[in-house]
Amino acid sequence: MHAGKKYTFFEFIVWTRRDIYRLTILAIIPTVLYHFCKFTFLSISWVPVALLGTAVSFIISFKNNASYSRLWEARQIYGGIINASRAFGVMVRDHLASEDKKADVQIIFYRHFAWLTALRFQLREPRAWENANDPRNIEYARLYHVSEKTDKLEDTLSKYLSADELKYILSKKNKATQLMALQSSHINKLATAGNLSDLQLQSLQNSITSFYDNQGKAERIKNFPYPRHFSSIATIMLNLFVFLVPYGLLNEFNKLGNGTLIEGYSIWLNVPFAILLTWVFNSLDIVGESSTNPFEGSANDVPITNISRTIEIDMRDMLDETDLPPVLTPENSILM
Repeated sequence: MHAGKKYTFFEFIVWTRRDIYRLTILAIIPTVLYHFCKFTFLSISWVPVALLGTAVSFIISFKNNASYSRLWEARQIYGGIINASRAFGVMVRDHLASEDKKADVQIIFYRHFAWLTALRFQLREPRAWENANDPRNIEYARLYHVSEKTDKLEDTLSKYLSADELKYILSKKNKATQLMALQSSHINKLATAGNLSDLQLQSLQNSITSFYDNQGKAERIKNFPYPRHFSSIATIMLNLFVFLVPYGLLNEFNKLGNGTLIEGYSIWLNVPFAILLTWVFNSLDIVGESSTNPFEGSANDVPITNISRTIEIDMRDMLDETDLPPVLTPENSILM
């Protein structure tokens, strides 16, 4: 996610420049034909265009609200994972406080780090409806590094799991699910051996249930896109409005110069004002679209890599480890 103070106006212009080129062409063509070729029939009443613009503003607002809701829910999910992880770590450490159980505590802790790793790798996998391959996003992605797209899952998991567990997990389709299943199995074996009371076992199993619950919520957002019919109608109506705006403003700007020094030339004001109006609507739409998929690895995503690292640091600190991983810092104001 963008962790700086704000996006600058220049960044927005660069990010949307391809759209500006398109909008400029759409504004120039009817203006040139109207002024030089006297195609006055190209001018249409502004009233229906304005009514269409009202409808477009409503549907884009609806889309942006839905996109923000998906983004905020994703952040809440990972907030829940942070809290549950800290509580789980404290319970495991304190319930298994005897000297002979330190190895089990470390195994459970490190397996939890592996679960966080597997989950974030799964959430970063591309989907057909995501926008990471949009040219504007590909270009902006050069400013930061998404570790899940360059690192190998096997290499990262090998830091946390034994060779046997690593081989087992890599053979599974949903690796995060199976890692949490291993946690449950390990905890139940400790309880069977008399190392945990029934109440302690229940509290730890409740934590595992919480992890599964949050994982399922994150997978739902990842695997269920913003409904295509809402997205499609918003795009269709927006493109229709963008196309009609220059035609609806032709007569308005042509009359603007009547009786003034710019009579006959005021028509050219149609170009900048049509570009500005359509750019505002178009930019609002792509801003909403950029937040629709909060796990795809864009500059506006939930920083799940950073959150996972924070959890790992906190939990390893509980073990009194001193060789902690470094805190992830933003690259060009982007935190992943």
